[in-house]
Parts: sequence; C-alpha cells; structure tokens
Amino acid sequence: MATRSLMSAGWGRPADLSNKDVARRLSPPAVKAFLKIAGLWELRDEDARQLLGGISNGAYYQLKKEGSRMLDQDRLTRISLLTGIFKALNILYSKRLADRWMQLPNTNPMFEGDTPVAYLIKGGMPAMLRVRQLLDARRGGR
Repeated sequence: MATRSLMSAGWGRPADLSNKDVARRLSPPAVKAFLKIAGLWELRDEDARQLLGGISNGAYYQLKKEGSRMLDQDRLTRISLLTGIFKALNILYSKRLADRWMQLPNTNPMFEGDTPVAYLIKGGMPAMLRVRQLLDARRGGR
C-alpha cells in the first residue's frame, strides 16, 4: 500500500512530507489505502475521522467521494502508521482475524480491555506508534 511510497527516499530515510510536491504525489495512494483499510476494519465514519486526527464530516465525505485531496504531514504520517499496523496484522493472523482484530476487546494491559481502535482514538499518534511496535515485536521485527 502507501508504506513503500512514504519511504521512497531510501531505506531508513523517510520521504520529505513537508514538501508540498511529495505530499501531493503521496496523498492519492495514501487516501486509497486508508479507505480500503477503514472498510476492511469496518470502521464507523466517526472512528475513521478520529484516526485521521479529527477531520470534519464534510472534509471526510469529500475525501471519500473524490479521494484525491492533498493531505498534510500529520495525516500522511497517521495513514503510514495505520498501514503498517494493517500489514503487521496480516502477517501475524489469518485474513479474517487480521480484519477483525482492531474491533475486538483486547486483554493486553496496554488496551485495558478496550478495542485497539478505541485505544488509537484516545491516544492518537503515540498510541499508533505503540500498537505498531507491539505488532512488529510479535512478528519478530521486519
């Protein structure tokens, strides 16, 4: 999905998301990836909007309709993290469980019995990083 594009400057060297041309180029595939993930995870629109950092209803529905809106650095980073979580889940689990995992109550102390989606919404980007690290550790790294 969009993860490979966000690392386009070379291994370990992320794309310059502050550069408007780079953001313009990466936004359409990032939006497409996010909408696909949101569908597979069966996210409510409200949850999807919160995962994007609190995007408004109108802006979100425009994004869903047009899919080509230029995203800012924060939203591109959020989508990159969510794409990494999606990828890790699909490496660790069957497709069915990978798609459902985000909506299932989780007994890991990090989640406090809540769903991973709720944890991400409450914790924002730092929570996305923690979940990504948790899943990467479970799968043994890269």
